[in-house]
Amino acid sequence: MTIEGLQKLTLLDYPGRTACTVFLAGCNFRCPFCHNFELVVNPAAPLMTDEELLDYLQKRKGLLDGVAITGGEPLLRKELPELLRKVKALGYAVKLDTNGSFPARLKALVEEGLVDYVAMDVKNAPARYGETVGFLKLDLAAIQKSIDYLLTDAVDYEFRTTVVEQYHSAEEIRAIAEWIQGAKRYYLQQFKASERVPNEALSAPSYQKMQEYLQIASEIIPQTELRGVG
Repeated sequence: MTIEGLQKLTLLDYPGRTACTVFLAGCNFRCPFCHNFELVVNPAAPLMTDEELLDYLQKRKGLLDGVAITGGEPLLRKELPELLRKVKALGYAVKLDTNGSFPARLKALVEEGLVDYVAMDVKNAPARYGETVGFLKLDLAAIQKSIDYLLTDAVDYEFRTTVVEQYHSAEEIRAIAEWIQGAKRYYLQQFKASERVPNEALSAPSYQKMQEYLQIASEIIPQTELRGVG
């Protein structure tokens, strides 16, 4: 298995853990606001193999206590379970980022004890989901199954939405919150414009709008917070 990127230390990506972040290439979505789009469609040569990653983690035991797996969409990689078995054998807690497209694979990892925390992106309200991820006729059945599964509290988790001016309004935020009502945690992340995203014309909602959206979502999910708002 190849590893396409490694952030050697993060205090943000895995709540409550001193972690590293592992980036895996490939994704089944084409979100126009994705900050890792090169990793999705045109990844560079792999940074390391899984064995080299495990060697790094062995050396960092005692300094790191968590590993965040992100992408891309990590659940696309069929070799992922074996990698996580080896990571867990070293004593690390594992956080998995996912877009929710593969509920059966997610459930299998959780039931095997290979994942300790899941962060699922809820891209938008159902009515605008396909538009937001680049596939207008997207079937939301898999997304719904992943949401339903996480709401059972089978694993510690959060839902999160990257809020983009051109894709989200008060109406969408309310619809998302109603969709995931009962969530343990929900984060509204302010989009950051960058040359790395596919559509450079996209922009971030204002601070005032983010505060408005926080109020709307909090009425439905009290455990809603803002991230990256400036």
